[in-house]
Amino acid sequence: MSADWKPSFNPWLIAVVVSLAAFMEVLDTSIANVALPHIAGNLGASTDESTWVLTSYLVSNAIVLPITGWLVGIFGRKRFFLICITLFTLSSLLCGVAPSLPILLLSRVIQGAGGGGLQPMAQAILADSFPPAKRGAAFAVFGVCVIFAPAIGPTLGGWITDNYSWRWIFLMNLPVGIATMFLVNMVIEDPPFLKRIKNARIDIIGFSLLVLGVGALQIMLDKGQEDDWFNSRFILSLGIAAAAGLIGLVVWEWHQKDPIVDVRLFQTGNFATTSVMMFFIGAVMFSGTVLMPQYLQTLMGYSAASAGMVLSAGAVAMFFVMPLVGQLTSRIQARYLVAFGWLGVSASMFLSMKMLNLGMSFQSAAWMRVMQLLPVPFIFIPATLVSYLGLPPGKSNGAAGLLNFMRNIGSGVGTSLVVVMLTQRTQFHQTMLASHTSMGDPAFRDMWNGLTAQLSYAGVSGGQAQQQALARIYGLVQAQAASIAYLDAYMMLSAGAGIMFFLSFILKKNDPHKGGASSTGAH
Repeated sequence: MSADWKPSFNPWLIAVVVSLAAFMEVLDTSIANVALPHIAGNLGASTDESTWVLTSYLVSNAIVLPITGWLVGIFGRKRFFLICITLFTLSSLLCGVAPSLPILLLSRVIQGAGGGGLQPMAQAILADSFPPAKRGAAFAVFGVCVIFAPAIGPTLGGWITDNYSWRWIFLMNLPVGIATMFLVNMVIEDPPFLKRIKNARIDIIGFSLLVLGVGALQIMLDKGQEDDWFNSRFILSLGIAAAAGLIGLVVWEWHQKDPIVDVRLFQTGNFATTSVMMFFIGAVMFSGTVLMPQYLQTLMGYSAASAGMVLSAGAVAMFFVMPLVGQLTSRIQARYLVAFGWLGVSASMFLSMKMLNLGMSFQSAAWMRVMQLLPVPFIFIPATLVSYLGLPPGKSNGAAGLLNFMRNIGSGVGTSLVVVMLTQRTQFHQTMLASHTSMGDPAFRDMWNGLTAQLSYAGVSGGQAQQQALARIYGLVQAQAASIAYLDAYMMLSAGAGIMFFLSFILKKNDPHKGGASSTGAH
């Protein structure tokens, strides 16, 4: 926050208002997932077609995120924030009343574009509204929205869809959006050090490379598993297009006077390091959100609602930890908090391997998820805080957009990587376990004879008893192979978090009593 500027309203009121907008947007990224079968059935679409309800939103959202700094330079931050809220709210109404899938997809594209500006603007407004010493506590409020919302999204979406209609997962944004528009217009103002871009021209080449690179990457991540990844010519083409677009974007934007994506921000050491961490925290959080419910539903027979309750336990625990970490940022160097967080994530993923088994209780699964998520605030809040260390005044908007972009892309990459790993490692372990299922193996022979005897005693005829016994053993082999594959996935996440632990010490020291930054605009 600039030394000679303070917001007219209490910064904590500003924090609540902007976080409300961010919460609304982040919730929408996950709440529609469980409603896809209902949407497909209601609109006469196939299951594959209905997945574009998610993909269309993610693509437009990902394209807007990195250019928010440039858009603020064109419109001004308050005006841009209000435009985003208005687009998001109106498109939510269109989604809720959509009579067909094409209209729903078009509405989701508009909703994703509007939503793309909400998270980074909320983060940037917080950074500029609070003095450095209180910035960590402010980011704790923002962190509750960004981390808590996707955790409760599937549970809330399932409940609304089961008890009312899938349309209400969109329509419920209307009162929140209208209230947020009114409050933002009343309490938010642009600080004087935010500079507008004069005589702005649209960077057609830069924008085209951004759309090509980010759009191709997001579709590849979303559709890769369905199409068997790079064995599909479509997915391979998307991968090549994504690489060409993103590399071309960096090279082109590096030499522009007013870049549409300010890639030169990565020259600042802390920003570059925290960007990598935000990428990985997105990967860890969302891959964990995939792993746990999938394990519970496919291998242990949990309902979607019960699996969602397990996820919600971790989210509730984080809700109480966030304010504590916000306070600690004013007492302890951020890099030590970040290192502690990564060490905790690595340890929790490793311990998850010890706890995960096909006989674990609901309570054990819930505690396991709590254990995995408790360290996350120790990374998210202090890393966000020091990401602005060394950045010049007025760069908070572009920085916030890129940080949120990195976290979103990380969530897509992490989820896809985990799904691929589960498939491949399940096949590997199944082959290894199947090598022991032959009559030459005494343990297998004893199990087969024992099951056959049990089935015969239960009244199954001899030949059928033998076949059913083999089928049951094969089912056990499949379940055990899949279970071991989940252990491999947790080991990969543990190792990755361990690498991030060492990366924490690259971060520059900050003075926790002064908030640590010479700027966001800090100054």
